[in-house]
Amino acid sequence: MELKEEEESEPVSPTAQYLSSSTLSLCILAILEFEQVLDDSLLMQLVKDVFLSISPRFSSVMVRDENGAKQRKRVEVKLINHVKFPFCPSGLSPESYDKYLGDYISEIGMQQLPQSQPLWEIHLIRSPTSHAACTLIFKLHHSLGDGFSLMGALLSCLQRADDPSLPLTLPSVFLPSKAKDESNGSIFTRVLKIFSTVSDTVLDFCWNFVKSTTAEDDQTPIRSGDDRVEFRPVRVATMTFSLDHVKQIKTKVVATINDVVTGIIFLGTRLYMQELRHDSSNAKSTALILLNTRVFRSYESVKDMLKHDANAPWGNYFAFLHMSIPELTDDWSSNPLDFVVKARQIMNFKKNSLAVYLTGRVLEILKNFRVPESLSVTIISYMEKLRVSVVAEDGFIDSQKLKSCVEHAFEVMLNATVETKFLNSH
Repeated sequence: MELKEEEESEPVSPTAQYLSSSTLSLCILAILEFEQVLDDSLLMQLVKDVFLSISPRFSSVMVRDENGAKQRKRVEVKLINHVKFPFCPSGLSPESYDKYLGDYISEIGMQQLPQSQPLWEIHLIRSPTSHAACTLIFKLHHSLGDGFSLMGALLSCLQRADDPSLPLTLPSVFLPSKAKDESNGSIFTRVLKIFSTVSDTVLDFCWNFVKSTTAEDDQTPIRSGDDRVEFRPVRVATMTFSLDHVKQIKTKVVATINDVVTGIIFLGTRLYMQELRHDSSNAKSTALILLNTRVFRSYESVKDMLKHDANAPWGNYFAFLHMSIPELTDDWSSNPLDFVVKARQIMNFKKNSLAVYLTGRVLEILKNFRVPESLSVTIISYMEKLRVSVVAEDGFIDSQKLKSCVEHAFEVMLNATVETKFLNSH
């Protein structure tokens, strides 16, 4: 490793330090599927000319200064250590290649990235699966940035098909202003609002702190409780839902897309738990949700994200939210949409709390606490589709059975929007 001493070092944030500490090392696996096989030399050229220039973090390592504080330092990147072209067997069926790809993802997911070089890898799988002609896997350490940052990096690598000279345009999000409503309220209403926010913040922060330190969930079919579970093999399962159907549920319940997706995942998880062990449907289980804390209207270019006064800056700007998974009652099938309602109620409480903005301070306190998990779920929407990926502890969680349960939860909720009259006064 050759340090570039002439480059200015960059301090490492508390969140990035926690995500790369001895107790937790969190990576993001981004999987891109292509209709045509990528050329090896073209990929290397794109990584060299485009990827590395996106952010200085892709060519930096973490080092400690004379005071023991972690800093980012630029180094010379040797692409041969980062871009992998694994050998793939030939003559297999697309379904066999699907299994091969799943096994390969599980294998690289277990491996730790070397701390002596920038924390990223790219793997090109040149075997046709049932979904694509070839697959590109990005393994990026979470200390490089969060999903918003890395999605911006991906978009910076793309060009418009109609006119490559024009910048990409993305739809913006409407953010309603509360200033007018607040100005029209009475002094009593404003004081009540402040008191409610302070009260919710104290309760939320204390509960999050207790859940992060002393209070443990029950051992269930989704939580083994075994030591160092985060270093065990994983199995990936994916499913795709129509975004229009998700919006149909959203309209029926008068909720947000996030509320609906959370409710579907919660119900599917409880159904899986009940199927494997009936008494676990009411067990104490908590989901740890990552929430983007930026105030933004749309994705920005990486160039804008790296500015000191950026509206949506590069980095890890997210908070951890603890959400108790609602219990599964015997009459849940009479109104499965209750899971969305409960998710909406919890989300509204969290929105009224400022505890999410105290994450940095909490992480400094909790550096030596581990957060083991047997199951994680990632969600992304594009092209009017909602793609859900489940990463489960191999040998403990049946990822395909869990996938079936989540899909069943979605189906019964969608059917409930048509077959029942749902009251929004819940």
